Amino acid sequence: MRERLYLYDTTLRDGQQTQGVDFSVEEKLRIAAMLDALGVDYIEGGWPGANPTDSGFFGRVGETRARMTAFGMTKRAGRSAANDEVLAQVVGAGTGAVCLVGKTHDFHVETALGITLEENLENISASLAHLAGLGREALFDAEHFFDGWKANRPYALACLAAAVDAGARWVVLCDTNGGTLPAEIGEIVSDVIAAGIPGDRLGIHTHNDTETAVAGTLAAVEAGVRQVQGTLNGLGERCGNANLTSLIPTLLLKEPWASRYETGVSREALAGLRRVSRTLDDILNRLPMKQAPYVGASAFAHKAGLHASAILKDPTTYEHVDPAAVGNARVVPMSSQAGQSNLRHRLEAVGLEAAKGDPALGRLLELIKAREAQGYAYDSAQASFELLAREELGLMPRFFDVERYRVISERRRNAKGELVIVSEAVVTVTLPGPRQTTSFYQNENPTDQQDAGPVNALAVALAMDLGPYQDFIAGWRLVDFKVRITGGGTEAVTRVILDSEDGEGRRWSTVGVSANIVDASFNALVDAIRWKLVRDGARA
Repeated sequence: MRERLYLYDTTLRDGQQTQGVDFSVEEKLRIAAMLDALGVDYIEGGWPGANPTDSGFFGRVGETRARMTAFGMTKRAGRSAANDEVLAQVVGAGTGAVCLVGKTHDFHVETALGITLEENLENISASLAHLAGLGREALFDAEHFFDGWKANRPYALACLAAAVDAGARWVVLCDTNGGTLPAEIGEIVSDVIAAGIPGDRLGIHTHNDTETAVAGTLAAVEAGVRQVQGTLNGLGERCGNANLTSLIPTLLLKEPWASRYETGVSREALAGLRRVSRTLDDILNRLPMKQAPYVGASAFAHKAGLHASAILKDPTTYEHVDPAAVGNARVVPMSSQAGQSNLRHRLEAVGLEAAKGDPALGRLLELIKAREAQGYAYDSAQASFELLAREELGLMPRFFDVERYRVISERRRNAKGELVIVSEAVVTVTLPGPRQTTSFYQNENPTDQQDAGPVNALAVALAMDLGPYQDFIAGWRLVDFKVRITGGGTEAVTRVILDSEDGEGRRWSTVGVSANIVDASFNALVDAIRWKLVRDGARA
C-alpha cells in the first residue's frame, strides 16, 4: 500500500510575498478555486488582520474540499495566548486549520525577538495548545529550523518537541534562508525523526535561493516527511519557494515516488496542470517561463534534427514523461538547425502531407534556412511556418492582398489642452472579386497621454473591412508583442513576434522581419489573420 503525502499550497500567502505580486481578493478566490480543483490538501489563504486583502479573502471564501488554513505567528511574550490580539485575529478567520510561525534558531530568538530561549519555548507551547483547545488543526512553521539545528541542535529540537507536545498536528521544517542543500536537508530530517518526532507529523518548506528547493523537498520526503509545502510556478520571496508545478508531476510520474506515495491529485487533474500554471501567469499579467519543467512551452520542444528523427520513431528517446500527462504538447519547431525529419513531423502536425524524398521538402527546408539567416525565427512562430509551408506546397489560398498602408502617431493637445498621443492608420486591401477596400482608424479618445500605439492602429484598420472574411476574424486580438533587433548599425534588422488569440482561447504566433519596426509588425499582423482564415476553413 502506498503512503499518503499531503500537499500544502502557500501561493496565496508566501507566493504573495513575490516582488511585484499583489493579489486582489477576486484573484485570490480564483486561485483558491483552481488549487481546490487540482487536489491539494491545504490552501494557506494568508494572514488575517495583516492586510485588508487577506481579511477580505477569508470573509468571502466558501467551502472547499481542501482544508483552508489561516497563517499567523505564535503569541508574544508577556501575555497569554487567549489575550494576544494578533493571534485572536488569525483564529477569528474561522478556518479549520491554523499555521503559526515561530522561531527555532537561538540567534533569532535572542536577537530578533529580544526574549529568552525559555520564553520562546513557552510562546510555542501555549500558542499551539490554544489552537488545539479550540478544536483547530494546529500547524507549526519552524522558522530558520535548518540554520537553528546547525547552530544549536538541542534547542531547535526542543522547539519542535514543544509544538508536538502541545498538540500540533504538523511541524514544518522551514529552510527560511534557502541556503541548505538537499543532502544536508535529508541528513537533518533523518536526525529529527531519530530524535523522536515521527515523519507523519513532519512537513518541509524550502526556498529556492540555491536553485535546489524542489530537490531539497524530495530529499526531505525520502528522509521521512509526509507533508510537502510549495507554491504554483515557484512564487515566493527572493528567489521563490519549492515549485509545486514541478513537484506534483515528479511525485506522481517519477520513480520511486509514484510507486511509494499517493496524493490528493488525480491523473485527470494532473492533465490540467499546464492550464493552472498558465492561468496564474495570466492573473499576474506576466509571460510564462518557456523553460519551466513539465508545463513550459519548451519543455517538450525538439529543435535539433537528430532529436526530431528519433522522436518520430519513439517519443521516449528524448522525453522523460508523456507531455499529455501534464496537459502539455510535443513541439518540433522549424529552424536553421532543422532537418527533413523535423520538417515532415511539423507538416504532419498541421495536417499537411509530403512524402519522404519529395523535392518540395528540400526546397522548403532551404527556404526556411535562408529566411532565418535574414532574421526570421520560425521556432517561435509556428503559424508563420505553416503559412510558408503552404505557399511552397501550393496549398495556400489567396484571401487578400495588401496594396498599401500608412500609419502615423502624433503628440498634440486635445480640446482640454491636455497633451495626448494619437495614432491613426489607413490600410487598403484587394479582396476576391477583385474588390478594393480602404479602412481608416484613429484612436479618438486617448487617455493619460497615451494610446494603444501604431501597431494596434494598423491591426484595427486591417481588420475593419475584410469583406467575406469579417466574421472569421471577429474574435481575433493581439495578446503579446516581442521585438528583437538583429545585427547592428545601419544594417540592423528588426524581428517582431506577435501572439494572437481568438474568442475560443486559441493562441498562435507569427513573425515579421524588416529594417522598419512598423513594417515588421504589419507583416506579422497579416500572417496572423491569414493563419486564422486557413484554420477556420475560409475560402478564397
